[in-house]
Amino acid sequence: MTNDTWTLDRVLELSRAFMPACVIQAAAELDLFDALAPAGKSAADLARAIDGDARATRVLADALTAMHLLRKSDAGEYSLAEGVLDVLTAGGSRCALAMVRHQANCLRGWAQLAQVVRGGRRAEKAPSVRGRAGDLESFIEAMDVVSRGAAGAVVGRTGPPEFTHLLDVGGGPGTWTIAFLRAGPPDSRATLFDRPDVLPIAEKHFRQAGLADRVTLTGGNYNSDRPLPAGADLAWVSAITHQNSRHENRSLFAKVFAALEPGGRVLVRDTVMDESRTSPAGGAMFAVNMLVNTPGGGTYTLSELAEDLTGAGFVEPELICRDEGMSSVIQARKPG
Repeated sequence: MTNDTWTLDRVLELSRAFMPACVIQAAAELDLFDALAPAGKSAADLARAIDGDARATRVLADALTAMHLLRKSDAGEYSLAEGVLDVLTAGGSRCALAMVRHQANCLRGWAQLAQVVRGGRRAEKAPSVRGRAGDLESFIEAMDVVSRGAAGAVVGRTGPPEFTHLLDVGGGPGTWTIAFLRAGPPDSRATLFDRPDVLPIAEKHFRQAGLADRVTLTGGNYNSDRPLPAGADLAWVSAITHQNSRHENRSLFAKVFAALEPGGRVLVRDTVMDESRTSPAGGAMFAVNMLVNTPGGGTYTLSELAEDLTGAGFVEPELICRDEGMSSVIQARKPG
């Protein structure tokens, strides 16, 4: 906000901002929008379709109508508003369902912020109505939702992607690996390293992109003692440092250093804070997200990330892309 004068109305408006978020997130978790995609439904039919209580479903649908996400006919039948099919159903060309569901999981942690600040420990976690496996899928697919439109441009801003073998650490759905392979030499290859239960999601995306034959999928945990797959001349560490403490980042960077060929480069993509830790503003808020959802994560300054890279053996760390969001990129090199 540009107006720095706080009033009673502004404070109350801010304090109830969670309400519409909860409504759209509940609908996404319950597959309510997909239930209405084939045709409109009465409240009773909609409740049966989402396995919901009749009264509760009607209240939720009325709130969605008040938010202009649904339409309600004079006969009491609900249908999707214009544009909703495209962004809030599984078959939509710009589907954001995964991120909306992931934000619902985040909100459950944020609701415990006072306890977190009082006790210094992350929020208690409980699965959504979709279960733990569904929540993991939402998280991984959400990373594709927020990256797929920007990945090509960010890769382009890092300079000519000259590499033979890319190592994508914690690569999730493979969005960034796809962008690098499309921009890089036609004979380049990649290894995506992530948890074993994430790899089927990545494999699906590589098949859809027609790149499955150029990627090796390796399961593991980058915080464990297991070394990372060796042989790459470029490592991509994207949106990971904020999940870790600085000690964990140094350990991760040391593993990346060991995995790279001599002369190889590492590119670290994440939010980079100024020294006051209050700008960019989104990074300060995201630090709260890490406070409630991780044991020691946060958002870091350039000097902190550079110090942790050099502490792991890298040289010449430099900020090669500045971004107000999560697409600042730091580059460093392994001597050789």
